[in-house]
Amino acid sequence: MPQYHEANLSSKVKDQSRALNSLKEEIEAIDWYNQRADVCEDPELKAILEHNRDEETEHAVMLFEWLRRNMPAFEKESAEYLFTKGSLLDLEENTGKDTTEKKENSDNIFLK
Repeated sequence: MPQYHEANLSSKVKDQSRALNSLKEEIEAIDWYNQRADVCEDPELKAILEHNRDEETEHAVMLFEWLRRNMPAFEKESAEYLFTKGSLLDLEENTGKDTTEKKENSDNIFLK
């Protein structure tokens, strides 16, 4: 399977693709460790699996932050949805509202 779907990509897009694929792999690893820990009956092995899951979570968050810094859509959507309270669907319905009104009605610490 080819690494890229198109030829002659810029270095920036190649880096973004590397980060996106790495994020997918980290998320998959989190899921695997989480499932294994859930059914594990040995307390020490369970603790190791949970530790490994949490390490993979750290890696995923680091990649997400890199994407946020390097892909404008991640920055925009992160500001809209992360660290908010209440219904995410209600937030989505309000995306067309004036930015001032959204800031006033948001619990998002990054919009204030």
